[in-house]
Amino acid sequence: MAGPWEVILASPRSVCAGVERAIEAVRVVLATSGPPVYVRKQIVHNTHVVAELTGRGAVFVENLDQVPDGAVVVFSAHGVSPAVRATAAKRGLRVVDATCPLVAKVHVEAKRYAAQGYTIVLIGHAGHEEVEGTLDEAPDRTVLVRRVDDVVDLQIPDPDRVVLLTQTTLAVDETAEIVAALRARFPAVTRPSGGDICYATTNRQNAVRAVARHCDLVLVVGSANSSNSVRMVEIARREGVSAYLIDDADQIEARWLAGVRCVGVSAGASAPQRLVDDVVSHLRSLGPLRIRELAIATEDMRFALPWPAITHAAQPPEDLP
Repeated sequence: MAGPWEVILASPRSVCAGVERAIEAVRVVLATSGPPVYVRKQIVHNTHVVAELTGRGAVFVENLDQVPDGAVVVFSAHGVSPAVRATAAKRGLRVVDATCPLVAKVHVEAKRYAAQGYTIVLIGHAGHEEVEGTLDEAPDRTVLVRRVDDVVDLQIPDPDRVVLLTQTTLAVDETAEIVAALRARFPAVTRPSGGDICYATTNRQNAVRAVARHCDLVLVVGSANSSNSVRMVEIARREGVSAYLIDDADQIEARWLAGVRCVGVSAGASAPQRLVDDVVSHLRSLGPLRIRELAIATEDMRFALPWPAITHAAQPPEDLP
């Protein structure tokens, strides 16, 4: 018999509420105002989503200077800096802000703590859009920490007024190590209630960890620039199994499946479920297959579309709330 004999689907998996909201915002504006609709950066970090929206008439740009004056522009789920917002206002751009509400929460925290005189220690990946946007909320009061080693030489003006914020898509276990190091150096460090790593990131990491403990191989559907997807692969590997990040079923290599009897399948928070279905179909084509789901949590979170901004750009269709 060729191929694996069992596939275990991690649950939760695939798109989260913030991603779903951002993608739908672009679709609605395209449907109501018509193309072109400009999107600053990738709306979410997934090549298939970007390709689909491009086919509908979305134009993805790196900078606002690529957007014509007065045009509609959508801010991605990862958020933007105050400087970007100011530029959009100055240019008279009609903005649809698709920033994930959980990312926006971190921005609010950064502004609040900076106003209270705290030094903000932001754990995150340099160059990531989400981190860049958060850093710019209080650049003079924020320091970026990427790993435990960064804590050793960290200098804080007032060790009694330190707050810890994080990128929302980090690996929970690795972040915990950095947090422990920070607490050891700065015992007075405070942290917003509940932390900043989002529920969807945490759930997907826990689910892929649980699946990895039952399987010989784990496939995570997601693009290479998707931070949360990359973290899921790393977590599976730390469980001692082979794990690969794939954009779609076409990237599965036959050699990965040699001697494998059980494959775990999951998807990052920006990868559509249809891509997971394609992976399962590909594995099914290799031979008889048993499929089961391993669920560690139920997600019912939904975020309302950013209607005030969308209606500024165009009127929503009557059949949408």
